[in-house]
Amino acid sequence: MVDQKILEIARTYDVTTKPDSLVLFSVSFQNDDTNKHLALDYVKNHKNAMTIEDTPCGKALLELDLFSPNSGLSRDEAYQVWGIASTRMVLGASGNITAFIKNAHPLSTFCQYELPTILLNHEIKTINGRDKFLLYAEPW
Repeated sequence: MVDQKILEIARTYDVTTKPDSLVLFSVSFQNDDTNKHLALDYVKNHKNAMTIEDTPCGKALLELDLFSPNSGLSRDEAYQVWGIASTRMVLGASGNITAFIKNAHPLSTFCQYELPTILLNHEIKTINGRDKFLLYAEPW
């Protein structure tokens, strides 16, 4: 059972991003974190760009180290908490999203939470500068 304080962070802490500034990455169930490194490099080189880890919510969740054996959470529960925060962030996003999602696993936070929310959010027009609905037409 996920602690209520952890859920409160995921459900209420700020996840606001400016238009065209959201950067996503997928590393869930992958053997390396190349996508995350690419995303962080992108953020360093683009003034307004930010990942969830740059928001107050993401910073608070990172401090809790939810995937560590000492967190008291299962991996599924940790993914659920990050999924709640990610969903909220994508719901508030607009414009273009930059996404580093090569080899995204079907059970990843991106595929399970972020992508469905992107497709439902009418304020998000593009991913990596291309129509968001074209993502289905090409391999990640």
